[in-house]
Amino acid sequence: MSEAPRILIFAGSTRTESYNKKLVKIAGLGAEKAGAQVTFLDLKTLPMPLFDEDLEQAEGLPANARQFKDLLLSHQGLLIASPEYNSSISAVLKNAIDWASRPAEGEAPLACFKGKVCALMSASPGALGGLRGLTPVRTILENIGVLVLPEQVAVSKAHEVFTPEGHLKDAKQQAAIEKLGAQVANLLNKLHG
Repeated sequence: MSEAPRILIFAGSTRTESYNKKLVKIAGLGAEKAGAQVTFLDLKTLPMPLFDEDLEQAEGLPANARQFKDLLLSHQGLLIASPEYNSSISAVLKNAIDWASRPAEGEAPLACFKGKVCALMSASPGALGGLRGLTPVRTILENIGVLVLPEQVAVSKAHEVFTPEGHLKDAKQQAAIEKLGAQVANLLNKLHG
């Protein structure tokens, strides 16, 4: 890879003070320290209608879904912090993935996902830190061609662990999240170096 790897980072939450947005930014910091170019995306800025094939047939891919897909296409790596909603994936994250996975003329199937390298993480006020919600996210991404790293981190008691500046109070947790970002950057350098 002649230039720094590009990594898109986002959370499966639209809440302004989302713990997962804070968490993924920490991972992004680790990726930047490892030499990657990082783009933070707030899915709240790209509202998409619920996936509906009738809507797609009548109007095509919604503009915000196209923008999300273009962002995915222009990055080699992903860092995703996914909240756990009732032991599963959030609706906003699943909906974004569903829209981006739709075929486009002149584009290979699942082109915006296949071959991407991704690390997953979660933060939750609960004792498991959102861990149960990462399983369906991993399954979905792996089934559409994303290489999801086996390492993942779930941060429990998220309402207590962040500083006002958005860092983790526990230096070991901070380092573990930064390491996820660095691992994606380092693997991309090895794969494309």
